[in-house]
Amino acid sequence: MSDLNTTRPVQFNSEKISYEEFRQVLIDDYKLAVESRFVSLLGRKEVLTGKAKFGIFGDGKELAQIALAKVFKPGDWRSGYYRDQTLAFSLGISSIYHFFSQLYSNPDLEADTSSGGRQMVAHFSTRLLDEDGEWLDQNAQVNSFSDVSTTGGQMARILGLGLASKLYKEHPGLSHREKFTKEGKEVVFCTIGNASTSEGVFWEVVNAAGVKQIPVVISIWDDGYGISVPNEVQTTKGDISSVLRGFQEDERGNGYQIFKVKGWDYAGLCEVYEKAADYARNEGKPCIVHVYEMTQPQGHSSSGSHERYKTAERLTWENDFDCNARMRTWLLESGIAEEEELNKIESDAKDFVRQEQKRAWVDYKKTLQVDLSEAIELLKGINHHAVEIPLKTLLSMTELSLKEVYVNVRRVIRELRGIEVEGKQALLEWYKGRKEINHSRFNDKLFTDSKYSPLRVQEVSAEYDHDAAIVDGREVLNACFRENFHKDARLIAFGEDVGKIGDVNQGFAGLQEEFGVERIFDTGIRETAIIGKGIGLAVRGFRPIAEIQYLDYLIYAFPVLSDDLASLSYRTKGQQKAPLIVRTRGHRLEGIWHSGSPMSVLLGGLRGVHICVPRNMTQAAGMYNTLLQGDEPALVIECLNGYRLKEKMPNNVAEFTVPIGKAELLREGSDVTVVSYGSTLRIVQEAALELEKVGISIEIIDAQCLQPFDRDQISALSLQKTNRLLVVDEDFPGGASSYLTHEILEKQGGYYFLDSKPKTLSAKAHRPPYGSDGDYFTKPAVDDVVEAAYQIMSDSNPKKYPPLY
Repeated sequence: MSDLNTTRPVQFNSEKISYEEFRQVLIDDYKLAVESRFVSLLGRKEVLTGKAKFGIFGDGKELAQIALAKVFKPGDWRSGYYRDQTLAFSLGISSIYHFFSQLYSNPDLEADTSSGGRQMVAHFSTRLLDEDGEWLDQNAQVNSFSDVSTTGGQMARILGLGLASKLYKEHPGLSHREKFTKEGKEVVFCTIGNASTSEGVFWEVVNAAGVKQIPVVISIWDDGYGISVPNEVQTTKGDISSVLRGFQEDERGNGYQIFKVKGWDYAGLCEVYEKAADYARNEGKPCIVHVYEMTQPQGHSSSGSHERYKTAERLTWENDFDCNARMRTWLLESGIAEEEELNKIESDAKDFVRQEQKRAWVDYKKTLQVDLSEAIELLKGINHHAVEIPLKTLLSMTELSLKEVYVNVRRVIRELRGIEVEGKQALLEWYKGRKEINHSRFNDKLFTDSKYSPLRVQEVSAEYDHDAAIVDGREVLNACFRENFHKDARLIAFGEDVGKIGDVNQGFAGLQEEFGVERIFDTGIRETAIIGKGIGLAVRGFRPIAEIQYLDYLIYAFPVLSDDLASLSYRTKGQQKAPLIVRTRGHRLEGIWHSGSPMSVLLGGLRGVHICVPRNMTQAAGMYNTLLQGDEPALVIECLNGYRLKEKMPNNVAEFTVPIGKAELLREGSDVTVVSYGSTLRIVQEAALELEKVGISIEIIDAQCLQPFDRDQISALSLQKTNRLLVVDEDFPGGASSYLTHEILEKQGGYYFLDSKPKTLSAKAHRPPYGSDGDYFTKPAVDDVVEAAYQIMSDSNPKKYPPLY
């Protein structure tokens, strides 16, 4: 382990650079550090004066980030967090103008280039897609994966970002590599705060990166606290690099190169990062750089004061060992700069930051002023007392707010209901037009919506030979995967037991032997790392299928699925995408931790991910074929009890497609529309036969996809005929069945076709006990479906259908 300090001189080759050139590098570095510090100080003031909502800054971390930026090359990747503003400025990922535009939440993407006003300040990203959804050349730029606020959330995706470099390096003939690599020597630079190393995701990913030997440099910014909690409470021994010593590469095997360097040690930082980057780039192995003795001059964020929890001694130390102050002293004492020169740099830096802040504020006001001015002019054109107060309110606004503009416009519209007055129609037309603009500002790009959207993939029916083989469902999946892996070298599949044994249900049986251990491989039991690996690979040009063994286990990867994958397109306003397919299996499995249907959790947390629930393996294969032609993330939940059920083998097993978001009418009926999906659908089909015996005809619709659901609205069409609705699934009460009912009755307008109260049938509120009896008494059984449908008919016509109980 390397522990460097300021007694070590800066290393440079005098044959390559003159003293004056070297001096100018140092002066420029100091200038950037000073500018970034002023950004932090002024940014906090802008929040405290009410011009911005919240601020979080990178003060105290300037020198380490400048040193890190020196070893960053085009094609490299940043996966960092909200303390990295100096790094972002140094690399051109952001600018001071863009930073303040994000602080003010300017919805103009040219102002806040990272998110178009959707992310809080200091959340950086680079554009990876052009306007048509095509990948840009990642080799021609430094790349920053869009930041998330969740502590440690930046860790998981580094596995895939780094593994991509390794795969490209070892397989230079990959045809899709042109925009994603040159020689496979790209390095992933990850930054994380010292307190966040207490998160499980940190340890899971550090372990996985060590196992796979990922070319990553993980920097730990250590300022001694996690908000108000000191290292002694956060970390064993109070020192994260000491705890990590067991990961150090040695004679016993592969591991990490671990460095420790002080955050105010400019020379040591430059040397450490040169060594670490060179090792990761040329050896293709991971490094950890623990940067300690950092400071955080303004405390955690604009929401509090660090004087509340730091001692006077600590505050004095932080003032003495502030990295910018230490560099200033070093420049003076070494004779590299004079006091007058540094004073001018500091004065000019302050003026420049203030100038850029003002420019960002003026442009932000200009963006809002358009709406305000147009609204005022339209309201002036309406001669009615209802306009008086709203108009005065808008005319007297001192701080611009789109919310206030539209609150007052909508108030006028309500007040003028049923009243015909000159100017009202113009106001209504303007408001309708601005709704579209505001949708673009605040609501669009939940999905990429590009020409590659899976919703645009052409539907191709499955075809069968007259003597088509009748096989286990798993064999249909296996054939589908095999053909797709032959067709597309970008495909990679991985997960627990996916490689050697071909997954627990044999969907990938024999495929590792056929396609190799680098395309189909096993992972450890680390669900977060599995998903993160998939996200990173997807962003770097591969088409990964990440398997989570059972649906219940998906919960252990939920933060990275929800916070990172699902929100990626939205939070970058369509500038980044990760077309990852997550494969899992569930439904009807027995046992409290194998219940298999937490659908309401997924529906609530995975907006931005297609959720597919195929009823059998043929439908699943068709969905995989569709998704692999698209560019949006998806979750496919296969029926656990369907792998050995018999299905016909299509002769176009890798070509036919099942449309995403389209329900299917499986059985026509006249009395009750029954909507279901997955394994419960087979229960409904069995119940249909029992109901026929008592004269009840049910129409069965397979949802097939929950997100999106029934784009053709065949459920409402069915209701026009039956006028009765039963929704059946095995989620908890109030879960997916309630979601589907809302979709059918409210969004599709099915409410207007009802002649009786709609009914949902779900599992019990508790998790299912183990065993077949527990399954019967916990989840909808055939008897339950029969009685629920019968009750609906009995309520409508008790004479014909007398009550059962």
